[in-house]
Amino acid sequence: MAAQFKEVVRGSKPGTHYVRYRHQPTFQYLDDGHLVARPELLKPTTGVEKVLDGFKRACIGDPLSNERAIHERLTKLKGLAILSSDALSSVAYATEEILLVLVLAGTGVLGLSLPVAAAIVGLLLIVGASYRQTIGAYPNGGGSYIVASDNLGTMPGLIAGASLLVDYVLTVAVSVSAGVAALTSAFPNLTAYTVEIGVAFTLLIMVGNLRGIRESGNIFALPTYVFIAGILALIAVGMVRLATGMPAPHPLEVVKPVESLGIFLILRAFASGCTAMTGVEAISNGVPAFKPPEAPNARTTLTWMVGILAVMFTGITILARALNITPNDQETVVSQIAAAVFGRNGMYYLIQIATMLILVLAANTSFADFPRLSSILARDGFMPHQFAHRGDRLAFSYGIVVLTGLSILLLAAFGGQTDALIPLYAVGVFTAFTLSQAGMVVHHKRVRQPGWRTARLINGFGAVLTGIVTVVIAATKFIYGAWIVLLLIPLLIWLMLAIKRHYAYVDRVMNEPVHIPSRLKNRIIVPIAKLNAVSERTMAYARSIAPQGDDVIAVHVSMGVEQSDLVEHWKDWSEQARLVCIESPYRSLIKPLLAYVDQARREVGDGMVTVVLPELVPAHWYEHLLHNHAGLRLKAALLFRPNTVVASVPYWPEGKR
Repeated sequence: MAAQFKEVVRGSKPGTHYVRYRHQPTFQYLDDGHLVARPELLKPTTGVEKVLDGFKRACIGDPLSNERAIHERLTKLKGLAILSSDALSSVAYATEEILLVLVLAGTGVLGLSLPVAAAIVGLLLIVGASYRQTIGAYPNGGGSYIVASDNLGTMPGLIAGASLLVDYVLTVAVSVSAGVAALTSAFPNLTAYTVEIGVAFTLLIMVGNLRGIRESGNIFALPTYVFIAGILALIAVGMVRLATGMPAPHPLEVVKPVESLGIFLILRAFASGCTAMTGVEAISNGVPAFKPPEAPNARTTLTWMVGILAVMFTGITILARALNITPNDQETVVSQIAAAVFGRNGMYYLIQIATMLILVLAANTSFADFPRLSSILARDGFMPHQFAHRGDRLAFSYGIVVLTGLSILLLAAFGGQTDALIPLYAVGVFTAFTLSQAGMVVHHKRVRQPGWRTARLINGFGAVLTGIVTVVIAATKFIYGAWIVLLLIPLLIWLMLAIKRHYAYVDRVMNEPVHIPSRLKNRIIVPIAKLNAVSERTMAYARSIAPQGDDVIAVHVSMGVEQSDLVEHWKDWSEQARLVCIESPYRSLIKPLLAYVDQARREVGDGMVTVVLPELVPAHWYEHLLHNHAGLRLKAALLFRPNTVVASVPYWPEGKR
C-alpha cells in the first residue's frame, strides 16, 4: 500500500487548520506525522552508482535497519570467538618470546621459562578477576577509557584511550605477521611474500567486519574453536606421550650465551611473555555487544577465556621445555612441538593452519574494539565525529577502515616481521590495565555497593601488579622499540585535545548571539562560455533566485579572439543580465574568475556572492572524460572563500533527464 505524506496547512480563518495528504511511495507514514525513508531511497539511480553499489553489496551485504541492532548482538560462544581471539592466539608466540630472551644467556637457562610462565599465569588470573569486577560495575561497557575518565579524570582517561588505540593497531600488525609466520613455517616457499600475504589477510578481516559484528562472528567462530581444540589435543597427546616415556625429538641444542643471566634479562623475558595477556580487556570493553543479559554473559565469557588461555599457555611452555625446543628463525615453537608430538602428518598441518587462522583472526578483536572505542571518544569530542557513525551494516565503518590503513602501514614499515613488532607491544595495554584497575578502586570507594571492600582489594592488587609490569615492560623494551609507543601516546593525546578544543570553539561560535538581517544583499555571478541551452537554463535559474533589485552578472573569460562573438550575440540576452568580459591573454580560466568573485565580495560587504555554474551531465559515465571539468575546479577553488555560495545547474541532453 502506497504511503502518504501528511501536511498540516493553515486555514483561511484565524486559528483553523486542515490536513492534506500527498502520495509519497518512497516514505512510510507514521501516526505521529513523521516520515520514515523506505529502502527504495537507497537504490542507486545512475550507471556508475549501480556498479559501485553492486560491488559494495557483494562485499558487505545489504543495509540493515536500526531495528536489527538487537539481533546483531553476540551469544557467549560467538563472543568468545570475536572478543577472545587476540588473547587466545597469543599462546602461539608468547612462549616463544620468553625463550627468545632467555636463550641469550645460553640454552642452559631455558628451564627458567617455567617459573616465568607461572608468574604470568598468576598475573592473568588476578587481572581476569579484576575485570570481572569491572564488568559488574559497568554493565554498559567498562573499557579502560570510560572507567579511568569516570573515576580518575579526563587526562588519565585519555592516557588509557590513547594507549589502547595504539595497542589495537599493534595487535592487528603482530597477529597478522605471526599468522603469516605460522603459514611460512609450514610452507617456506611463501616467505618472500610475507608482507603481501599480511596485507591480504588484513583486508579480508576488514571486509568481514564491515559486514557487521554478528556476520563476522559467523565467519570467524569456526577457526577459533578449531585452534582451541587443536592446541588442547596437542597438549593432551604431548603430556600423555611424555608420561609414557616419549623421548625428546633431539638433544637440547647448545647455544653459547651472548649475555649474562641477571635480573634484567629475566624481567625482559617476563615482559615479552606478558604478550599472552594482551586482549584480556576486550570483553570488558565490548559488554554492549552481547545479547541480554549483557553483563552476566560477558562475565561468563571472560571466565572461559581466562581458563582456556591459562591452560594452553602453561601446556605449550611445559612441552617446549620437556621436548628441548630451541627458538629459531626458520620454524615457530608451536610448529616444532607439533612436529615432535604428531610428526609432519595431517594433524601437524591442521594445527599449523588453525594457528595461522587464529593468529590472523586475532586481529578481529581489535576490529571489534578499536571502532567502538573511537566512537566513544568521538562522542566525547576527542576524535572526529565521523567515527561515531554506524555504516550500512550497523558497524562503525570509519574506524574499521582507518584501523585497516594504519595496520597495513605498520606491516609494510616493519616488513611483516613479528620479532620487530613485539617490542612495541604490550606497553599500551598494560598502561590501560593499570588505569582501569586504579579507576575501579576509586569507583568502589565512591559507590560502596555490597561487597565493595573485597572488590576494591581485588582491583587494587591488580592495579599494583599491572603498574609494576608496565614499568618493567617500558624499561626492558625501551631501547628495543618501546620508545616509539611511549612517544606516540603523548602525541595522540595532544591530537585528541586539539580536536576537543576545535569542537569546543565551533560550539561556542555557533551558539553566540548573532543579528540576522531580514534581507542579505546577494550578488549573483554566472560564468558563461557560450550561448547555448545550458547557459540559457542557468541564466533562467539565476534570475529566479535573484531578489528584486539585486544584480545578476554573466561573466565571460575570453582566451582568444575567436570567442569574441559572444559579445555580439549578447544583445538578445541583455535584458536578463549584464555581461562582463574578462580578457585572459595567458589563457587562464580559473584565476580571472576568482579575482572577479573576490572583487564582488568586497563590493557587497556583509552580503553574499552566489556563483551559479552551468553543468552539462553526459548520458553515460565514460563521456565525462570528454569534458574539461572546469566547473569542478572552480567549485574546489571557491570552497574556502567566505560569504560565497556555489550552486550548480545540471543540464541533461534531451531524453536523458
